[in-house]
Amino acid sequence: MNSEQQLFDETPLRRFEYEDGVVLAADVGAADDASVDVVDGTVIVVRDDEQYERELPEAAEARAFINNGVLTIEVSDEESDI
Repeated sequence: MNSEQQLFDETPLRRFEYEDGVVLAADVGAADDASVDVVDGTVIVVRDDEQYERELPEAAEARAFINNGVLTIEVSDEESDI
């Protein structure tokens, strides 16, 4: 199952639900200086001198990465309300 939401600014965010978790994906563009990190339950994306943040549920374990301009956030807690 998938659905579409908003990420930061007006970037479309796709949500894919699986038995063992949720994957969020967004096309953030191919900026050479884009980076992402998960710190204390918050996904932080830095792109073009702008910083964006998205809170995750407390029980969620997440990892995030950017590959070819696509931001992927993998959340292992299937009960998460992201």
